[in-house]
Amino acid sequence: MARTVDERRNEIRVAVGRFERERSAPFTKEDLAAVCDAVGYEIETSGRLPPKAEMRAGILWKIGLVAKVNPEEAPSSFRKDELDAIVAAVQ
Repeated sequence: MARTVDERRNEIRVAVGRFERERSAPFTKEDLAAVCDAVGYEIETSGRLPPKAEMRAGILWKIGLVAKVNPEEAPSSFRKDELDAIVAAVQ
């Protein structure tokens, strides 16, 4: 049976040391920061976390799905194929 987007998100959360969500929920900034750390994308964490778009773009760049980090072109949420690639990268 195919995994849902929510199941993929939870699989990523667990792999990076975050907790599973019982209900459908997009990644929080803290979730994305943990994924950034897991894939080796360094973010400035003194004070506030960077915008979600910047972290999503950095994750996609680090796992090889985009050629450069461009927050303006980052998706507002990850697609299934991107989530699958992230799962593979963090496990």
